[in-house]
Amino acid sequence: MSEQLSAAQARRIALAAQGFADRRPAEPGRRHVLKTIERLSILQIDSVNVVSRTHYLPLFSRLGAYPRTLLEDLAWGKRPALFEYWMHEASLAPWALQPLMRWRMDDAREGVGTWKGLARFLRTHETFIDRVLAEIGRRGPMPASELELGAKGAGGWWGWSEGKRALECLFWIGDLTAATRRGTFERVYGLPEKVHPKAVREAPTPDRAEAQRQLIRLAARAQGIATERDLRDYFRMPVADARARIAELAEAGELIPATVKGWDQPAWLDPSAKRPRKVAAQALLSPFDNLIWFRERTERMFGVKIRLEIYTPAHKRTHGYYVLPFLQGEMLTARVDLKAERKTGALVVQAAHAERGADEATAPALAQELLLMAGWLGLGRVEVRPKGDLAKALEAAVGAQIESGPS
Repeated sequence: MSEQLSAAQARRIALAAQGFADRRPAEPGRRHVLKTIERLSILQIDSVNVVSRTHYLPLFSRLGAYPRTLLEDLAWGKRPALFEYWMHEASLAPWALQPLMRWRMDDAREGVGTWKGLARFLRTHETFIDRVLAEIGRRGPMPASELELGAKGAGGWWGWSEGKRALECLFWIGDLTAATRRGTFERVYGLPEKVHPKAVREAPTPDRAEAQRQLIRLAARAQGIATERDLRDYFRMPVADARARIAELAEAGELIPATVKGWDQPAWLDPSAKRPRKVAAQALLSPFDNLIWFRERTERMFGVKIRLEIYTPAHKRTHGYYVLPFLQGEMLTARVDLKAERKTGALVVQAAHAERGADEATAPALAQELLLMAGWLGLGRVEVRPKGDLAKALEAAVGAQIESGPS
C-alpha cells in the first residue's frame, strides 16, 4: 500500500535527508566535513570559479564557514579519504563507492555510457592509448599539459589534444585515476595501483546488479523521498537498470511506495528517512548542489524553475551568470547572481531577485548568509548592485547588519 504524503511533508523529508534540518556546528571540523560528504555520497565538481568552485559550496551551505583546507586534504592530501570519477557528473566520493563504480568503467571500456567522441577515440586509437598509459607508468602522475604525445588540440573544453583524449578515455575505463588536482584545477592522472589505498584495490567487485542496488540505496538515503527519475539521476543510472533495481529493492521492503500530493509521478520513500515537523534552514545553494541539481525535482519540490544561464548570451539571461538560490526555512525565496571580486575584496551581488515565498525576513536572512560567505571566502565586504526586485531591500539589510555588528 502506498504511503500518502503532502507536498510539505515530502519537502521536509528531502531537506532533512540532505542535512538541512540539522543545526550548523559552532566549529566545523574534519569529522563534520567527512560526515556531510558521506551523507550526500557525492560532491559534484565544476571548474567555474566565479564565486567558489562548486564542490566547496554544498559543505558551506550545510556547515557554515568551515576551513576549505579540510576538503582539499580529504580529496587531494597525502592520505585522501575521497576519490574522483564520473558519478553524477565529475564528482568526489568516499572510497567505499569506488567498487560500486567498476561496472561503469566496464561499460565505458565497451563504449557505453560515455561521451560519443571518447567512445570513438577509444575504439580507433587503441595503440596510442596504450602508449599514453605506458608513459604515465614510466614517468608517474602528470597532467595532460605535460604529456608530449600525439597531436596538439585547439585548447579549451572542445579542442582537446590527442593526449588529453587518451587520458580521459583511460580515466573513464578506470585504468587511470585522479592522483590530485593542481592549483589551476588541472587534473593530474596516475595509476590506480599507485594512488588508491590497498584496501580499495583489494576490495571485491560486486556484480553489476548488486552495485547498482547499493547506489540506489545511497540515492534514496540522500534524497529521503524520490521518484524513479530522481533516484536514477543521482548517479546517472541507465533507465532499464535503475527501474529493475528499484523494483528489487521495493520487493525487499527497502523502498516504500509513496504518493505525494501534487506530484505527477509515484515516489519511493527511504524507510530510515527522518520526518521533521519543521525545517528552519538558511543557506545559499550552488547551482550544482545535490538538493537542486536535478531541475525537474527542484521545480516539483519547490515550485521554482532553476536554469543555469552560464552558457546563455548575457542579453538573454533572466537572473544572471552564476546564480545561487537562497533556501529560507523550507522554501527557495530568492536568488542572487554572485561574483567574488578578489582584487577589490568584495563579494558582489550583481542581481537579487525575490521568489513567491519571500517575506520581510528574506532580505535580512539573505544578508546574514552573504556576509558569512564573504568572510569564508576571505572577502572584506558585500556589495549589492541595484539590479533585481530584491536589490534595494538587500542592500539596506546588509548595511544594517554591518552597522549593528556581529550578533
